[in-house]
Amino acid sequence: MAFFSRISDKKEERQPNAQNWLQALFRDFRDVLYIIVIFMVVYVLCFRSVMVVGSSMNKTLVDGDRIILISSVLYREPELGDIVVASKDSFRNGECIVKRVIATEGQKVDIDFENRIVYVDDVPLEEPYAFFAADDHDPMHQLGMSFPLVVDEGCVFVLGDNRNGSNDSRSPEIGLIDCREILGKAVLLIFPGTENGKIPADFSRIGGLY
Repeated sequence: MAFFSRISDKKEERQPNAQNWLQALFRDFRDVLYIIVIFMVVYVLCFRSVMVVGSSMNKTLVDGDRIILISSVLYREPELGDIVVASKDSFRNGECIVKRVIATEGQKVDIDFENRIVYVDDVPLEEPYAFFAADDHDPMHQLGMSFPLVVDEGCVFVLGDNRNGSNDSRSPEIGLIDCREILGKAVLLIFPGTENGKIPADFSRIGGLY
């Protein structure tokens, strides 16, 4: 009887161990689930992913690029050179546009279209990002706005890097961007596009945006 009693005692010892293991597994799963939920909430509120459509930001961004934005929850004060995503109801029913901030409220913008020079507060900008196709020898397109102009309070003046392939603040259709229309600042390229599908994706382009 003592022999059977010892076997029974061992079985009873195993059951609590199994229960403890299951409880620990459940706690770990719960903790991981909490972390995932917190990450998703932070991501949704503070960041967003957008795909670039079109060639207006060549060669900085190309058609099909997938980018990460710091959303307007955190991004409050646009600065010269920032790449932003905005949505204007007056332009294609609020379709997202990706452009570069050239001037902020109170600054004067003037453009020498013949020589393709942009001036902010009478100082010519150094723009290594500005792109003109090799076979494009035309002046910078004016698109209808009159210059010089002063940027309204709470607004920014934006241009596409592809200067003769962009619809931007030079056009009355877009004009100045109200900062409330800015969805966020582009900070990271996470997946490269293919320039209208004609060129294979260049994964070496993945990284921070400037």
